[in-house]
Amino acid sequence: MLKISDIQSKDIVNLADGRLLGHITDLDINLNTGRVEAFIIGGGKMMSFFGKQEQEVVIPWNNVVKIGSDVILVRYNDGLFTDNQYLPQNTGDPT
Repeated sequence: MLKISDIQSKDIVNLADGRLLGHITDLDINLNTGRVEAFIIGGGKMMSFFGKQEQEVVIPWNNVVKIGSDVILVRYNDGLFTDNQYLPQNTGDPT
């Protein structure tokens, strides 16, 4: 079992290109099932303070490949998961 505090400090790395995407800033949780639907990365106030507008990146749970001791490996294509369109519509099923 993992705590949110355990995963927030881990680097999120994209398997497609080895790029560091950032750190988890939030989670989407399905209230019907209690399951994590997605990790949300970036979009924090700190980046906008420095004049860099960063959009939140949403990584659906099924795109999480491995949660390691220091790193979380994910599959991410730029622009593909940037809003809530990945969520199932009124099915109650997280898959």
